[in-house]
Amino acid sequence: MHGIIFDIKRYAIHDGPGIRTTVFFKGCPLTCPWCHNPEGIGREPRVIYRKNTCIGCLECIDACPEKALSKGPEGIQTDDTRCQHCGACVDTCPAGARKQAGKTITVGSLMEAIRKDVPFFDTSGGGVTFSGGEPLMQAEFLLALLEACGKEDIHRALDTTGYTDPDTLKCVARGIDLFLFDLKFMNAEKHRHFTGVSNEQILKNLELLANLGSRIIIRVPLIPGINDDGDNINNMATFLAHLPQIKTVHILPYHDFQKSKYEKFSMNYQACDIKSPSPKRVEVIRKHLADTGLSVEVGG
Repeated sequence: MHGIIFDIKRYAIHDGPGIRTTVFFKGCPLTCPWCHNPEGIGREPRVIYRKNTCIGCLECIDACPEKALSKGPEGIQTDDTRCQHCGACVDTCPAGARKQAGKTITVGSLMEAIRKDVPFFDTSGGGVTFSGGEPLMQAEFLLALLEACGKEDIHRALDTTGYTDPDTLKCVARGIDLFLFDLKFMNAEKHRHFTGVSNEQILKNLELLANLGSRIIIRVPLIPGINDDGDNINNMATFLAHLPQIKTVHILPYHDFQKSKYEKFSMNYQACDIKSPSPKRVEVIRKHLADTGLSVEVGG
């Protein structure tokens, strides 16, 4: 059993309780312009070439087993019909001009990495968090990891958009100790406009988890001018109020720290005109949600 991930972050403290190991799955069905992990959007691993960093040594050409690389007027050119994104050119490049986003890994290899942090889990009440991308896009791989972690009594959290079919969610829910559930919009049209998919199933899945008795923390990425308007916040408060299982909300104010990632991976950052919300606006929204009886934190 294997899956595709793009990062493993150790000693994470913002992805659930205690000290955690966060595993980032590759692939996401949503296309949010402000995405903090753009390298996780596409499903398949890919090698990214940064022309401005290239020193023209041509070592990558010699290293490519598929003979997919050649020298051209715009630097190193890649024949996409040959390239298997194996990463041989990445390992060879002395200037770091070639980077690989995503790698295939087995359940056994990933569990070896997770086990290294078990002492920290035990002393802090931590565990492993599966994030992305969207882990539910690789449900079979995720289920195998949940089973393996469960056998070793490792706390399991899932950071998710909630976009999947209900049967998959029910299976996954049996092995999850904590859901970190993103909630961006209540309006279906706005959700589709900004993320590329409908929120109908997302909202139904959140209700499903609440009815199953799952432990859930709602995460609201607060994007000024996009989803911080009064109507969205009011509707969100009303919706969450009728789900008795939902007690905690984390507001995640927008920042542009991820902008450098887009530059690194030669990707267009569509949210470059968005500014961080003012502390005053964040506090107004926090208080409004808290007035409905929710425990609301900023960050986390």
